[in-house]
Amino acid sequence: MELLEALGLNLKILLAQLVNFAVLFFVLWKFAYKPIFKMLESRRSKINKGVENAEKAEDKLKEAKTKEEEIVNSAKKEALEIIEEARKRAEDKKQSVIDKTKEEIGEIINIEKQKIQQEKADTLKSIKADISELVILAVEKVLQEKLNGAEDDKLVAKAIKGLK
Repeated sequence: MELLEALGLNLKILLAQLVNFAVLFFVLWKFAYKPIFKMLESRRSKINKGVENAEKAEDKLKEAKTKEEEIVNSAKKEALEIIEEARKRAEDKKQSVIDKTKEEIGEIINIEKQKIQQEKADTLKSIKADISELVILAVEKVLQEKLNGAEDDKLVAKAIKGLK
């Protein structure tokens, strides 16, 4: 103790300060350091959890982008197939319409040919009738001038035969 007094230290005061320091340390530890450490630990775990969630979200985003690309590619492929099928159907429909139109045109042409032949036949009959009338008139005039000859009778018979 003398040594402590020689150094200028009082043992009672030193013990009181040690007790005060221990009480202060305990109070600070209990009410300040522990809650602060808990809060820091909680924050650290939240930050770690946030980093993990961000990594998971990034992985999911990459997967979603990959799936999106796959879906877009398959949709493009499907759209091209649909377009090609529609093009084929349109081509088939076009060919069908062309064939049907050709058939109808052929039928119309045949009908018109028949009509033309019928008109031709009717016209020929009409012309023959007109010619017959003209021949008869001409024969009548010739006969009126020459009524007396055997040759005239032959001529008339010949003309009538030619008309039939």
